[in-house]
Amino acid sequence: WIATILLTLYCLIAIVLIGNMVISSFKTKQDLLFNTFGFPTKISFENYRQVLVKDTLYKNFFNSIILTTLSIASLIFFSSMTAYGLSRYRFKGRQALEMYFLLGLMFPIQIAILPLFIIMRTLKLTNTFLGMIILYTANMSFSLFIFTQFFKELPAALHESAVIDGASEVTIFLRIMVPISKPVIFTVMTVSFVQIWNDFYLPLVFLAKRSLHTLTLAIYQYLANFLAYWNYVFAAATLSLIPVIIVFVVFSDQIISG
Repeated sequence: WIATILLTLYCLIAIVLIGNMVISSFKTKQDLLFNTFGFPTKISFENYRQVLVKDTLYKNFFNSIILTTLSIASLIFFSSMTAYGLSRYRFKGRQALEMYFLLGLMFPIQIAILPLFIIMRTLKLTNTFLGMIILYTANMSFSLFIFTQFFKELPAALHESAVIDGASEVTIFLRIMVPISKPVIFTVMTVSFVQIWNDFYLPLVFLAKRSLHTLTLAIYQYLANFLAYWNYVFAAATLSLIPVIIVFVVFSDQIISG
């Protein structure tokens, strides 16, 4: 019951904060100043019109969608194949290789940001979505760990019977292992979506071009002049929250089963 009380309090605090953000997004600057925590005296869509139409926030929105979608697809593809190889095949150095990948869970990417930037600049991958996708895909330690543990739990007879039936390794992976691992795929996809969608640090370092800015960078521009644009901050933050909520609502069953 202690855990229930603590989780209930946490949920209530989160609901109040998110609700206040959404309500504040429909307030004018004057209404926010004199009625900070109350309901809007008059519902106004000016904040959304400003950020979407005048400030073209929709372009940053689409940038985030494209970058997040492609990064997740690449991450799941490569991490699932790597995990399948590590869990199903016995070869010299397999355990060392597995530990090497898992070490990525211990070190934040900020530690290696300088050599990463030099490498990406040398390869001319800065200010490109391809470079960002490569970075997000390389950060596969968590997804690799989840996939590896799942594939290890599968009975070896499943793979052996498919081999006896004449299936190739590619066929076994695509037509047997991938469908079975759907709950894990949805779990990895959801967790990675939240991380990549909300990521601020890597886009700030590697995407200097304004036309390539993601939604988090666009919101930061408002936060840099918070007193002047604080009514726009709430509208932009509310828009950034919508895809995350949709993903959790749509895939909640798969997340639980995964």
